[in-house]
Amino acid sequence: MLFGLDGVEIGLIIVFLCLFGGILSGFPVAFAIGGAGIISFGIIAALDSAGLLIHQAIDTSTDAYKALLAQGINPDKISVFRYTAEELPRYSESVFPKGWEVALDRNVSFIVNRMNERVLAGQSIETLLAVLMFVLMGITLERSKIADDLLTTMAKVFGPLPGGLAVSVVVVGAFLAASTGIVGATVVTMGLLALPTMLRNGYSPEIATGVIAASGTLGQIIPPSIVIVLLGTLAGDLYSAAQEARAQTAGCTDALTFLGEPAVVSVGTLFQAALLPGIMLALLYALYAFGYALLHPDRAPAVPMGGTNAEPVTRSEAFTWFLGAPALLIVGTILLGNLNVVGSQNATVSSFSDIGQSASLRTNVSDECKVSMIELHGQSAWDAAIAQQETITAAGGVQQSERLSDEEFAAATAAKVAAAAPIGTGVAVLLVLLSLILTTARGVSPTTDARPLIIGGIGVALAVLADIALIGPLTSAGATVMLLAIPFVLIMYGVVHGTGICARNELIRVVFPPLVLIVAVLGSILGGITNPTPAAALGAGGAIMLAAYRKLKDEDRSPRIVIWSTLAIIVCILVGINFDLRINQDDVGFESWFAFFVAYAAYLYAFFGLLFSCYVLYTSGVLTPVVRETAKVTSMVFTILIGSQLLNLVVISFGGEHYIQQFLKSFDNEWTVFLIVMLVLFVLGFVLDFLEIIYIVVPIVGPVIYGGTFDPKWVTIMIAVNLQTSFLTPPFGFALFYLRGVAPPSVTTRHIYRGIVPFVLIQVLGLAILGYFPEIVTIVPDLIPN
Repeated sequence: MLFGLDGVEIGLIIVFLCLFGGILSGFPVAFAIGGAGIISFGIIAALDSAGLLIHQAIDTSTDAYKALLAQGINPDKISVFRYTAEELPRYSESVFPKGWEVALDRNVSFIVNRMNERVLAGQSIETLLAVLMFVLMGITLERSKIADDLLTTMAKVFGPLPGGLAVSVVVVGAFLAASTGIVGATVVTMGLLALPTMLRNGYSPEIATGVIAASGTLGQIIPPSIVIVLLGTLAGDLYSAAQEARAQTAGCTDALTFLGEPAVVSVGTLFQAALLPGIMLALLYALYAFGYALLHPDRAPAVPMGGTNAEPVTRSEAFTWFLGAPALLIVGTILLGNLNVVGSQNATVSSFSDIGQSASLRTNVSDECKVSMIELHGQSAWDAAIAQQETITAAGGVQQSERLSDEEFAAATAAKVAAAAPIGTGVAVLLVLLSLILTTARGVSPTTDARPLIIGGIGVALAVLADIALIGPLTSAGATVMLLAIPFVLIMYGVVHGTGICARNELIRVVFPPLVLIVAVLGSILGGITNPTPAAALGAGGAIMLAAYRKLKDEDRSPRIVIWSTLAIIVCILVGINFDLRINQDDVGFESWFAFFVAYAAYLYAFFGLLFSCYVLYTSGVLTPVVRETAKVTSMVFTILIGSQLLNLVVISFGGEHYIQQFLKSFDNEWTVFLIVMLVLFVLGFVLDFLEIIYIVVPIVGPVIYGGTFDPKWVTIMIAVNLQTSFLTPPFGFALFYLRGVAPPSVTTRHIYRGIVPFVLIQVLGLAILGYFPEIVTIVPDLIPN
């Protein structure tokens, strides 16, 4: 053997040397990866043809090997890493047993198939389209100077606190992470805007650069993170395939039988899982900045930078209208919901009966599968499933769905009407949101004439009374609109007046528009309403309209068209929720036709508003660079995807992937395997971008770490946070190079390295917390239905 190494080990070394050499050569990374695959395959093929690469494989025809199988040891656990050559005889073969020509032919056919599946027309292509939309959304918001306004406003809010400017940077970093999901853009933007301000106000270079670099990397984890989107497209496939293999190894027919639940994980679920970890890291950053300022007040002083409200407000008024009244509205509505005063008024009943409940676990399995399932779920869970199945069998089996008779349908409808809440959930939520505008407006300007706000409040009370007394589950959507028309006219009179008052508050004026956009995008994903791709399209369109609104205001032009277009989108959503717009049915009433034309007209006007916004940005020179940058980033992502598939196939062709997986499986402790993988990913994060790690390394180690007992959501989020940590760690952290490129000459590389070390330790602490308390990751997906 060459240098005493196995031929596969030498092949892996050659691949990684070619990869690192290609990246360091200065060629674009997207092409360097594919080139590294081609060059490394050529070198390995040449060495193999010369007889220099010899692989030591276990001889499966020996009595020793057959004896292990007779002991019940799974063949997948028999490897050269577990047994010595004395225990299991070996034989020598080349790394390409059938010749490199066969491997090349197979690689070419595989790369074509993989490009078709993962890049051109596969199941994951729809999710990958979300990357394009999120990139467009992020770059548009970055170029529209919203970050400038956010930093200025948050500095006024938190500046008077010790370390307030650092805390404001963390808040804006989290805000931009939820808006853009692009690490480099966030770090550069805040480095240009916040770093000079912090240095000018007496902040030490260490804390200033550390908090900027760390906050900028929150885009790795806080949804809508591009890292989560790309990891999610792989995690779903890896987890499904790994659990199917695990089930078959356990003697079961499929993963559903073995696990008792489908082996599925989606990008939307991962967004839900990433929410609390992202918030936790932001809070840890802010707490460190605040604590640092308390210990070193001269290095992070309080900096009063003016107020955000045009009118002085007393403490009691602020407490009443900004905290007390909103809390009373929200908590009161939740309590009424628990008392069934607020709830569903839907009286729709299916024409078919429900399917009967099946047992919690499948019990008609082989003896081998039964033993494996008891080992996984516990004896008590298995006994409970047996008892459930016996009860179901005694009752004649699982009840099948049947069409209801007229009497049964009428009885089911009457029961649903009787159980309906007096106030509908949709009406209650809408009234609470509108009421919050009224209370906030009163808090912003207590001295302004309150009569319009009072009229709006009277409208809210009338709407509640009308919903209780006049609107029931069987009331049509058209009748509901007519009955609530007058109360809503009164409400909107007060809301329009209140919106004008709220605009006087700089914090509300700056934060509210992008916040609404973020809530609309993330709310639709986290709430399980839609998948990431339509939500990303909504975010991209909203970002374009928001940027156009900002540009029109800067040029003292009327943004009326953009505002009315936004209202048209709201009308579309409200009409679509409350009316049946399926006009292709046989019996369509006047109400549905009228609602359809209203929704269609609103849609056309919203589309016109989007085109108008694009025109405004194009004429002002914003749209062209945004589209160009979006195309550049998206093309890079897809080109890296293609190149990484080629490199992966090269590793697979000479057995490298199988060799690495066998090494990891040689450790009996699942935690040991996971920690090794996390350490490798951490180190690779010094020299590889997250795209290369996701597409090259994760597919190799994924079948092992996703094939165990760990929750796939937790595994994926741990990988994302780990990659975020490697982005910060000296000396090669990418975020440090981004910041070094925009920092003034007075800030040295040593300052940046010293400033970032505490935040790296915070990241490690965050990983430890997530490892010890995985519920932080899983609680939100468990609470929200998918």
